[in-house]
Amino acid sequence: MELNHQLDLIRQSATVAMTDQIQVLKSNGRKVIGLQVGDPDFPTHPAILEAAYQAMQSGLTHYGPSGGYPDLKAAAATKLLRDEGVAYDPESEILITHGGIHAYYTAMQSILNPGDEVLVPDPSWATHTNLAILLRGKVIRVSAPAENGFIPPLEAWQSALSDRTRVIVLNYPSNPTGAYPTRSYLQQLQDFAAAHNLWVVSDEVYSSLYYGEKPLSAAALGGAKERTLLVQSLSKSYAMTGWRIGFLTAPKSVIANALKAGQNSITCVAPFVQKAATFALTNPAIQEVTVQMRAAYARRRELVLRLSHELDCKRVLVMPPQGAFYFFLDFRPLHKSSMEICERLLEEADVALVPGSAFGPQGEGFARMSIAASDEDVETGFRRIAAWTERQ
Repeated sequence: MELNHQLDLIRQSATVAMTDQIQVLKSNGRKVIGLQVGDPDFPTHPAILEAAYQAMQSGLTHYGPSGGYPDLKAAAATKLLRDEGVAYDPESEILITHGGIHAYYTAMQSILNPGDEVLVPDPSWATHTNLAILLRGKVIRVSAPAENGFIPPLEAWQSALSDRTRVIVLNYPSNPTGAYPTRSYLQQLQDFAAAHNLWVVSDEVYSSLYYGEKPLSAAALGGAKERTLLVQSLSKSYAMTGWRIGFLTAPKSVIANALKAGQNSITCVAPFVQKAATFALTNPAIQEVTVQMRAAYARRRELVLRLSHELDCKRVLVMPPQGAFYFFLDFRPLHKSSMEICERLLEEADVALVPGSAFGPQGEGFARMSIAASDEDVETGFRRIAAWTERQ
């Protein structure tokens, strides 16, 4: 019997595969420093747990509204207006989803037809390409080289355009590079999308994690809302990765389609999770906790930059990330593949990273290092990486 051939076109998650390998090593007594996973090392705040518990105690353990509770959609709209300066109608322009990936899935399912071309920056998180492929779209990678700050030159978008192009996918701050563009760049890209009648799907799950000027939402520019779909999640900013809660914002017609995609994939997000998310988005003390988490990531970012300077690293080059909680380390001076580098770092230095090639051809020679780990692990891990490179 045949299987679905679309799945032959994608690979399993490199991050998950690396995590599985680490578990085997740890079970054999190895003390591996895991800097591969994009999961905050902070616990979900106890007050959020209590909100979920109270919701369960009150009986919210059955089905809920498939589009999301009105109070949660209102909270999401309030957050976007407060943090991004973009106004949405909670009733018709917001869908509550089972995490950021599900928001991206419902977005793409709503607008993509078989054979449509999707422009995706390279490097980029693998799910951006994988889901487009699973939905029978054709992914066109748009080069975002390190020499351009991991932002595609504007002319690269034009070169990738064809009469089948339907969607531009953005992810800023970027996973894996932490890069994000200027307001002027986003305006020109939105003008390009408008001129060619393209949708813009913008994954902004790291929007609250930045270390300089705040990144601009792709929907915040004049006229952009009508063609822009925003993917958001509570996973990174509120340390709620396991809760699987996010939301999609888009024009009314898109949300109507996305609701059908959601109903026929998850039915609804668990009601008690929705109530916990409402509390997280609206409670002032919790907003302060997210600021504290960003400050911790900023401290670790500075720690790596200081170590790189002190150790005078010549064989692993460090570019300061603008946002998110990753460094995209440049190992190109070693003239080895990113897969070999990560495999050998794991075997010879007991440090786990994600090979840059998992994010596209432009990631070859790089590796993603997470700073969503303790200060001690980040320092020890980077020292081991630097020492290993000097032995090569």
